[in-house]
Amino acid sequence: MTQADNISAQQAAGPILANNVDEEPVASNQRLHADWTNKAIIVLCIAYTAFHIGVMNLYPLETWTYRLIHVCGGLLLGFLIYSAVQLPATAPSQARRNPIEWLLLLVAVGGIGYGFAMVAYAWGAYWIAGNARPPLFVFTSFGVPLLAGTAAALAAVWFFPSRDRTRVDWADYALGLASIAVLGYILFNVGPLRLRAGTAMAQPADFYAALVGVILILEVTRRVAGLALVVIASIFILYSFAGPYLPGFLGHRGYEARRFFTYIFTDQGILSDPVAVSSTYIILFITFAAFLQASKVGDYFVNFAFAAAGRARGGPAKVAVLASGLMGMINGTSAGNVVSTGSLTIPLMKKVGYPAKTSAAIEAAASSGGQIMPPIMGAGAFIMAEVTGIPYTDIVIAAIIPSVLYFASVYFMVDLQATKMGMKGLPKEELPVFKELLKQVYLFIPIIMLIYTLFAGYSVIRAGTVSMMAAAAVSWLTPHRMGPRLLAKAFDIAARMSVQLVAVCACAGIIVGVIALTGVGARFSSLLLGIAEQNQLLALFFAMCISIVLGMGMPTTAAYAVAAAVVAPGLVNLGIPVLTAHFFVFYFAVMSAITPPVALAAYAGAALAGSDPMKTSVESFKIGLAAFVVPFMFFYSQAMLMQGTWLEILHVFISASLGIYMLAAAVQGWFFGRLGTPLRLVLLVAALSMISGGLISDLIGLVVGGSLFAYQRRYVTPVVLARGAD
Repeated sequence: MTQADNISAQQAAGPILANNVDEEPVASNQRLHADWTNKAIIVLCIAYTAFHIGVMNLYPLETWTYRLIHVCGGLLLGFLIYSAVQLPATAPSQARRNPIEWLLLLVAVGGIGYGFAMVAYAWGAYWIAGNARPPLFVFTSFGVPLLAGTAAALAAVWFFPSRDRTRVDWADYALGLASIAVLGYILFNVGPLRLRAGTAMAQPADFYAALVGVILILEVTRRVAGLALVVIASIFILYSFAGPYLPGFLGHRGYEARRFFTYIFTDQGILSDPVAVSSTYIILFITFAAFLQASKVGDYFVNFAFAAAGRARGGPAKVAVLASGLMGMINGTSAGNVVSTGSLTIPLMKKVGYPAKTSAAIEAAASSGGQIMPPIMGAGAFIMAEVTGIPYTDIVIAAIIPSVLYFASVYFMVDLQATKMGMKGLPKEELPVFKELLKQVYLFIPIIMLIYTLFAGYSVIRAGTVSMMAAAAVSWLTPHRMGPRLLAKAFDIAARMSVQLVAVCACAGIIVGVIALTGVGARFSSLLLGIAEQNQLLALFFAMCISIVLGMGMPTTAAYAVAAAVVAPGLVNLGIPVLTAHFFVFYFAVMSAITPPVALAAYAGAALAGSDPMKTSVESFKIGLAAFVVPFMFFYSQAMLMQGTWLEILHVFISASLGIYMLAAAVQGWFFGRLGTPLRLVLLVAALSMISGGLISDLIGLVVGGSLFAYQRRYVTPVVLARGAD
């Protein structure tokens, strides 16, 4: 059973050891063991976060080395913090092991212990002594015992869950040790592996290390994110071997296991862009959020936001839409923006009644939309100008109406959901006193420093670090001064919040690696565009699918660069204008960050909200649905991209705005009253009819929408809406 539902509690309260002690009396030696283990895990968490901050700012490491430590360190913490199963409250604190479990214990400890010993021997006796080539037996005998031990430990985890809830299970210790062994082997051989990974020169030991690493990643992902992403990644792995037996464009020559797994555990797969993002921007801003939490500076932001917007219906979510959009425009990374602004907005949304997954999804949708907002558009506008030769100013002007429509849609989604759920603004007497909060306005300095440094041209890493320092500094003006104890607490919180994201990003890297190795993305593109022939609408639909698939797990700039090379030329050849074709591809490359199954922005929000990552990604897809409609709008009407007369531009903007509102109402099931499924479908048809921007289609949409409005007012029982505490 997954621990996804318990992530938030575990992040807040500490290791699972501390949370799993039931009401039964526990012996003093058991409590002592639990206390010792908890303290050891806290030390590991502090070291993990400190390592990342130090490498990013003080002593940069070689890319492979850094990402490997990031992934394997996250695996170690994952096995120690998250138990394999949810244990019943009535479970006894002690239970005897049966003979099969003892056998598994023997195999796991023996196999993993031997593999770890060989790696330790190589490092201690040879690398430290200056001899980088240990005897052949050290690594040739390393792999099979390590794999057998890992398999035995997993069998024990799945079939013989621990009943002693005061300590980490022996199988989890063994799996953590296996993570260290994999890391140690690859780091020892990182130079040769760069040359031979994914080729016929890959050694058996390379294969076993990579295979065990993939298994460990899938197991931790299962614990923190559930089975959905694990199943999807497993299907992609099977596809790599089943290629010779598949028909049509899905077929490929297939890959030998040694070549496949060694390739996957490189910077083309697990160590690729998803892990690159999680090991830099995401963990940096998660640490910033932990600083705000530990210093209680974040509490001031919560109070200030409630004082300013607490009386509005769904106010915090509406503030999040604008703030996240503005910050996403600046920093150019959806997931990084989620963790930087989400640390403030997600708790606010949860407090007024939005579910955890919805709070994270709103933040993810708004942050991703920031990269289609002019004038900065992340880095997308500059790349598009370089690829197409279109002046940067023309691209920025063309992006105005689509970005406004997108954020209007997210705003409508937020407001309609608040209405449907009966959310009310807080009465004035229950809100903080605004005048009193103004006396502590200096607590905004960390946020001001973040915005200033980003606008001033500092790197995102430097901006995040400066903001952390500012948070620690201003805390000395409050009763919660950040000394060594609170600093350690912040690092501990950050590591626990990062584990979930490390696992899902590494698992997403498996999917990215399969797409790159098999070339299925490029074949998919050429085949579908060939089928479309001269049918532009069909070609656009296929282009949407291809852009999303190619953008899975990638930062926006990389996703657009790939999609622009693979998809956009085919659209241009079908007669679609260059600007329209590239904007179309760019939008869906951006939206891949909130599209299941590999939705990095949604995963980042889920880590902060403590929600299930896959459910959050589905919710973010729903909230950002307009982004999947707006590109078709500017395909049908060039005026949407400011190409035409002012009258044409005004017409399409007004009609599209009405269509977007009806689309949001259909999705949320609320159009001046609650809608049943049949009426939601009718309203959806009306909304989609206004996509083309033609007079007849607009008239159809308006007539259907107006008729439905009249029906709602005439036949549906009036509902008193929550309009805030006015």
